[in-house]
Amino acid sequence: MYQSSYLNKLFEDVKKKYSSEPEFISAVEEFFDSMDYMVDDEPNIEKYAILERILIPERVISFRVAWVDDKGKVQVNKGWRVQFNSAIGPYKGGIRFDSSVNLSILKFLAFEQTFKNSLTGLPLGGGKGGADFTPRGRSDEEIMRFCQAYVSELFRHIGPDTDVPAGDFGVGAREIGYMYGMYKKLSNDFVGTFTGKGISYGGSLGRKEATGYGLLYFVSEMLKTFHNDTLKGKRVIISGSGKVGKHAAVKAHALGAKVVAMSDINGFVYDENGLDVPLIDKLSEPKGEYSLEYMKIYPEAKFVPTPKLMWGMPCDIALPCATQNEIDLEDAKKLKANGCYMLVEGANMPTAVEAIRFCNENGILFAPGKASNAGGVAVSGLEMSQNAMHLSWTYEEVDQKLEQIMKNIFRKCHETAQKYGQPKNLALGANIAGFIKVYDAMLQEGVI
Repeated sequence: MYQSSYLNKLFEDVKKKYSSEPEFISAVEEFFDSMDYMVDDEPNIEKYAILERILIPERVISFRVAWVDDKGKVQVNKGWRVQFNSAIGPYKGGIRFDSSVNLSILKFLAFEQTFKNSLTGLPLGGGKGGADFTPRGRSDEEIMRFCQAYVSELFRHIGPDTDVPAGDFGVGAREIGYMYGMYKKLSNDFVGTFTGKGISYGGSLGRKEATGYGLLYFVSEMLKTFHNDTLKGKRVIISGSGKVGKHAAVKAHALGAKVVAMSDINGFVYDENGLDVPLIDKLSEPKGEYSLEYMKIYPEAKFVPTPKLMWGMPCDIALPCATQNEIDLEDAKKLKANGCYMLVEGANMPTAVEAIRFCNENGILFAPGKASNAGGVAVSGLEMSQNAMHLSWTYEEVDQKLEQIMKNIFRKCHETAQKYGQPKNLALGANIAGFIKVYDAMLQEGVI
């Protein structure tokens, strides 16, 4: 499978040891595709078991979350925090609440987060957490009690210089507020241990828009570098109606793109003339849904109740911003057949490994989420800096810093890809550039 016999043996071991963790195996497979270009030229990687160590989290915390619902019934969920790698800084990564959450998903997310955080240039390690709890359909009081119960265990294992959680799927400003409030009470410290906080208690302006806006700054650099072009007039399709998707649409629209399709949990809307993005932004605000209400206002638009079919619509640029494994090989082939020439991830690994390989081999410029969706953690890092200095920057200052960080990430990925003779393979560039910083730190810190 790989040119390196070392990687082949290691990957077989991974598949055997973690056979019940498909998401984690896929993340390792995608990473090894890039490592194959360098691992045999760096004997210290095998000598000091760098990959063997980097594939195992430094710590996995698993715990019971017991809470009481509005009917007085005791509910029990399972919670986790995966502290994957702290070679270059304290663990940093989101918390995800959803019934689908399991250890495989959290390990994959924390593994990816390690290299994403490295690419930002900020001194942050990789971590991820969550619970198999779904906020959807629960009252605010139930969500508050669950968040407080979750943090009642988690608070022992986090801190501003140890592990700094943020939001993720199912965890927004409301959930962060409840968790931070309980953390502050239990730890007796008002410190920046969570990011994504409300502005009134230490949050950063620009944080909620950061991942979506950062994604479009990255797309703009790709267009400028590879096509000497801009977003003006480009047909864009975007999946997901949460924090990433809707803000990506807002920024794409502001930069002159024509957003022709967007999806939410109910399906997707399509209009070849372009969607009313300001309206979608407004409709999605309360619950993250807009498609059904949008059709009442624009009945001439097309509505399809199956979100996945959106990848068969004509476009120039596809931005998957919902969740992992959205786009498989057949979806990638449909995108290519319908004119797509750029696929840029706004979510964490929404593209299957086979689809990534297809893109790289068939003229679709591909950018992995560990690079292109790093805007969120970048501004989280800026929030940590503001908390540490007891000050706050203006929205314009934060946005300017975000744009520069995304340009720097693109430059690192592109220059690294060029160094290995694959100038358009940004996945290779992102993986190797993110890895090298962690690798160097692990070598210098010794076998620990």
